[in-house]
Amino acid sequence: MFRHRWLIAIAAIATAFMLVAGDAGDANARAGGGFSGGSRGLRTWSAPAATRTAPTAASPINRSMTPPGATSTAAAGATRPGLLGGGLFGGGLLGGLAAGFIGAGLFGMLFGHGLFGGMGGFASMLGLLLQIGLVVIVARMLFAWWQRRSSPQAAYAAAHPVTGQSFSGLGGMFGGGGSAAPAGAALAIDKADYDAFERLLEDVQAAYSAEDLAALRREVTPEMLSYFSEQLSENASRGVINRVTDVKLLQGDLSEAWSEGNVDYATVAMHFGLIDTTVDRASGGTVEGGSPSEVTELWTFMRARGGHWLLSAIQQA
Repeated sequence: MFRHRWLIAIAAIATAFMLVAGDAGDANARAGGGFSGGSRGLRTWSAPAATRTAPTAASPINRSMTPPGATSTAAAGATRPGLLGGGLFGGGLLGGLAAGFIGAGLFGMLFGHGLFGGMGGFASMLGLLLQIGLVVIVARMLFAWWQRRSSPQAAYAAAHPVTGQSFSGLGGMFGGGGSAAPAGAALAIDKADYDAFERLLEDVQAAYSAEDLAALRREVTPEMLSYFSEQLSENASRGVINRVTDVKLLQGDLSEAWSEGNVDYATVAMHFGLIDTTVDRASGGTVEGGSPSEVTELWTFMRARGGHWLLSAIQQA
């Protein structure tokens, strides 16, 4: 009798695992497949700010064409001039002269002639005073430069107050925003942007469900298109199709929005309903899913200045 009880318990545990696996499959069949991937510019490897829709930390991006640290380094070089270039000494003739004096002094020190030994004739009191003054100026510049690098940007203020007031476009709801991460300048988001985000949520799911890569290409970045294409290829290999229908935004709010040069980014937490069904490609019969469900994800959108928004990343809440 005891042995039979153990067999029943094992069977119950196995059944529970099967049910959990089935639910996970249903939840992951939509566009994005329940993964966290894509690019968020300078913020690709930093966590989005929490919001009312997604109050807990988002899953970190685990798949991206942006190497960790590479984008931040490149952007810092593009937006923050180098130590001996325009950033620290300023541009133009004076900046070039200052850098030249420093270079000549360091060259002389390397060869044992003192800071101004390489320039000849400056081993006098005047030369000493110039050396002291130059050291003080350089130290002040270095300190100011270090402070600019270390201080975070001002927190992003949402485009509308966080008081429960929301935009309602196409049946969805967008509430207030969260704080911004340090990288990038703050960007204001208006109702037209929220409407575009909601439209993209529906259009991306519809194009994915129809396996329409041409439509997806108009709505997502090339990186996200490659991930969706890979998922659709896997479905074709398995002989199934993901049918995503009745997509409806239930609640959403802004996590953060910022600009990097001529590119704008916005990360939005979205809670939406859908019916996610996996069907057999040959017979059309249901393989799994088919029941209404609700999902919370953070979608990041990007646009070139003056262009339209494209989906550039998805993270699980």
